[in-house]
Amino acid sequence: MLRSWWLVGLLVAYTSGKKLWDVPVPQEEQASPGKLLWEPQCQYQLRHLQDRTRISALLPPRLEGHWISTGCEVRPGPEFLTRSYIFYANRLFKAYQFYYRDPSCLDPTYSLVIKGKIRLRQASWITRGATEADYHLHKVGIVFHSQRAMQETIARINQTSREQCSGFLSPGRTWTPGALYELLSAKAERDCTAGLGFAMHELSLVRVEKYEQPLLLQKNQGTREVEELYLGDIHTEWSERLHYRPTGYQRPLQNAMHHIHPCPACGIIYRADEHHPPILPVRPELPMLLSGRWVSSRCEVRPAVLFLTRYFTFHDSNRTWEGYYYHYSDPLCKQPTFTVYASGHYTEGGPSLIVRGGTELVFKVTHARVTPMDQVTVAMLNSSDFGSCGEPGSWSIGRELDVTHTNGCAALGIRLPHTEYELFRIEQDAKDRSLLFIGERPTDGSSPNTPSKRPTSYQSPLIQCAGPSGTFLRHIKPNYLGRLDDQLNSAALKLWPRAVLLAFLALLLIRWD
Repeated sequence: MLRSWWLVGLLVAYTSGKKLWDVPVPQEEQASPGKLLWEPQCQYQLRHLQDRTRISALLPPRLEGHWISTGCEVRPGPEFLTRSYIFYANRLFKAYQFYYRDPSCLDPTYSLVIKGKIRLRQASWITRGATEADYHLHKVGIVFHSQRAMQETIARINQTSREQCSGFLSPGRTWTPGALYELLSAKAERDCTAGLGFAMHELSLVRVEKYEQPLLLQKNQGTREVEELYLGDIHTEWSERLHYRPTGYQRPLQNAMHHIHPCPACGIIYRADEHHPPILPVRPELPMLLSGRWVSSRCEVRPAVLFLTRYFTFHDSNRTWEGYYYHYSDPLCKQPTFTVYASGHYTEGGPSLIVRGGTELVFKVTHARVTPMDQVTVAMLNSSDFGSCGEPGSWSIGRELDVTHTNGCAALGIRLPHTEYELFRIEQDAKDRSLLFIGERPTDGSSPNTPSKRPTSYQSPLIQCAGPSGTFLRHIKPNYLGRLDDQLNSAALKLWPRAVLLAFLALLLIRWD
C-alpha cells in the first residue's frame, strides 16, 4: 500500500504540471494579476490592453493638481526635457519645463517657468475622447544653468526674435547663477520666446485617464490609483510647431499624488523648481539588441486621429522583422477597424549623430497583409480601384488578404516595396523591463522615406514580452478575434498525454491493491 501512495504522489505532481524537484517561484516571477498560467506573455499583454474596463476617462477632465514627468522626455529637434505642471482651482496654472543637453536629463541647460490661465471648452470634434481648451500666457521666465547655456540661448533669441527682442541680453553678459530673465510678459506686450521654438499649444488638447495599477503583495493582491494627463503633441517639423494645433498626444504626465510605483524620477521632479532643476538617476546605456518580441504598453494615439497597438518580432540572426498594427476607432482600443501585417528586413544600426543615445537603422518593407475588422473598412476596400489594394470585391470582415502583389494598398496608404529611415533606442524601466523606443512618425502623415525625414523623437515605448526566437511569429489574435480559443485547444492537447498516464497509473494501483 505504501507503494500505492508513492504512485499517487507522483500522479498528483505530474498532473499538476510541477516536477518533484521544482523550487518555489519567487513572488515577482509569478503570474501577473489576471494572467492565465498557460498564457504566453505577449498574448497576455495584448489582451490586457483591450481589457480597458479598469481605465476611465474623466469628462470633463479635472486638471486641478500637480502633474509631473515620469522620466526624461525627447521632443522633436531633439529637445531633452522634464515637465512639472501645477493647475489651480481658479484655472490659473504654473508650469516648469527643464531642458537638458543629454537624453538622460543629467546636464541641465535652462529652465522655463510659465504662468497663465486655461479654460476648458468642449469635446474635440477631431480627436475622439479629447477636450479642447483655450489658454492665455501671463509670463514666461528663463533661468540659465551654465555660462555656455546662456551664451547659446541668447544667440538664438537675438538672431530669430522680433526687433523688440534683438537686444534681449548682450552676448558678452556674464552668467549669474539663479538669475531669472523675463522672456514673455502679457502686461508689457513683450514676447521673446520664438527663438526657442517655444509654444504652449499642448494645452489646447487635454485628456485625463484614471486606472488601477496592480500590486503584487506578499499575501494578497491590491491596486493603486494612477492618474495620467495627456496634453497635445508637438509638431515634428520645427518650422511648424509655433502654429500647429495638436491632434495627438505627448507622453503623459502623471499626478504627483497618484503615480506609478516604482518611479525613481517622480519625487525628484516634484521637488524641483526653476532654480533647482531635477537631475535624474543615472541609467546605463543599453546595446541595441532587438532580437525578440515587443508589444505596445498602452493604446496609442497618433496625429490625424489614429488609435492603434503594435506587436513586433525582430530576428537579429538574419536581420528580418515582422509586425502587426492593430487599428481602432476609439481611444481605448476596443473598436477594431483593420489590422496590417508587414514584414521585411533591416540594416545594422549605427549611433545617431543628431539624437544622442539613439541608433539609426534603415528598414525595408517587402510584404503586407490586411484584415478589415468593420463594415466601413470592408466597403472602402471593396470599392478601391482595380490593382490598388488586393482583389476588389473579395474583402470581408475578419478575412486576411495579401496586398503584396498590388504593391500595397493605396486606400490605407500602404506602398510596397518601401524604405524607412528609423531611429531606435532601448531602455529599462524601474521594473527592469526592456523598453523599445521607435522614431516618432511625421506629424503630416508622411513616411520617413529619406534620410532628411529621419525622426528626432520617439513614439510610446514597446515592452519586450519574449526573448529571441528562431521562428516567425504566429498571428496573435486580439481579444475580439480569437478569444483565446486556439490556446485553450492547445492546452487541451498538451494535457492529453497526462490523461493517458493517469489512466495507466490508476490501473497499476487497482492491480497492486
